[in-house]
Amino acid sequence: MPRLFGTDGIRGVANQHPMTPEMAVKVGRAVAACFACNDPASVVIGHDTRRSAAMIESALISGACSQKSNVIPLGVLPTPGVAYLTSVLGGCAGIVVSASHNPYTDNGIKVFDGSGRKLSVEQEQKLETLIENDAGAGLTASPETGTIRPAMNAPERYMDYLSQALPDDVRFDGLRVVLDCANGATFLVAPMLFARLGAAVEVLFAAPDGRNINDGCGSQHPETLAAAVRKSQADVGLAFDGDGDRLIAVDETGAVLTGDQILAICARFMKMRGMLKGNTVVSTVMSNMGLSIALQEMNISHVVTDVGDRHVTEAMRSSGAVLGGEDSGHTVFLDHHTTGDGMLTGLKLLEVMVGEEKPLSALKDVMQVFPQVLISVDIGSKPELESVPEIAAAIADAEKSLKGKGRVLVRYSGTQPQCRVMVEGPTEQLTRRYCRQIAETIRKNIGI
Repeated sequence: MPRLFGTDGIRGVANQHPMTPEMAVKVGRAVAACFACNDPASVVIGHDTRRSAAMIESALISGACSQKSNVIPLGVLPTPGVAYLTSVLGGCAGIVVSASHNPYTDNGIKVFDGSGRKLSVEQEQKLETLIENDAGAGLTASPETGTIRPAMNAPERYMDYLSQALPDDVRFDGLRVVLDCANGATFLVAPMLFARLGAAVEVLFAAPDGRNINDGCGSQHPETLAAAVRKSQADVGLAFDGDGDRLIAVDETGAVLTGDQILAICARFMKMRGMLKGNTVVSTVMSNMGLSIALQEMNISHVVTDVGDRHVTEAMRSSGAVLGGEDSGHTVFLDHHTTGDGMLTGLKLLEVMVGEEKPLSALKDVMQVFPQVLISVDIGSKPELESVPEIAAAIADAEKSLKGKGRVLVRYSGTQPQCRVMVEGPTEQLTRRYCRQIAETIRKNIGI
């Protein structure tokens, strides 16, 4: 069976393999069997606002209950909220039904262990074996089934938890904040949280209808947010993705900040305040060259990992770091949470603005962003890239032309049938040219 788990859980088009009710029942069974930490065991489940969420969630619940596991549904809640409440409610595992920043036609299943951490590769492989065997070894067919016990006040408990991540004397009174909730899982909790902390809040894209999640909005599409910040003369704009685990920010001029810039800003502030344990920041190979240079200038160690926030958190734990993330907007504050959290990142970014008494446009000067172009190519197969002569040659030619003044990274997506081409270079024109040349070569050879 092809590997089910990609970079961030199982993902695909809803109602097509592997995102079918039949598969979700098997996943629910396997999770309950694999993470039976007590008797009776409990599985915590939450979801975003996609139309297909109820279908997948119902099947997962059926599967888990069939293995004598109780299920605690949370309803619509950001992914990091599910991770937090899994631990607080004594769950043996947590499941999120979401395809993150993908369009509404997709859906996905993310699994956390009882401590709210994403699964290791070994845990995923064990789950896949159980899913493949379904009613085989390790699964039961007892007439005793689990029950369904919805959690009370899940959004409020999650907001209380996030509020505690700020010092007692930090509030956002006087700050004008525009929030883009991507018609996703943050649509209720984010406006309440930032208003509770004193900010004057303007809210965009907080009317989900099951189909409009991430549709021209959210962290992938901050253009409307940027315009709203300029029009309202707001201090900052914060854009979340569909499941609320990433954040992209907009400064008061309407300029969009990357996840790397947010990392650099927070790293500098945390080091100044003596909060950057291990004096280390972790990011992935997709981070801009400017981040490495900025951290070097601040005398902060930089650990680089493969793509995926799971790899980031694993490297953080092994190195003792408490700050890490991805350029896409996943930022992990390991002193506060087990996983990336868009709303938590927004709180910490505003904490820097308040503490430094500077606008975001000034704070972002800590890092120079090198020209970077990213093109995603739809593909029909995933051969080893070096095994396709034309693709290997195109990559080698670009690297040779850049002569150490840039870099090329070509990799397959772990969540979609796409090949990502990322090029950084000395100028926008050269960077875009080399990226397009490689992308076109990929399209001709393995594209659809």
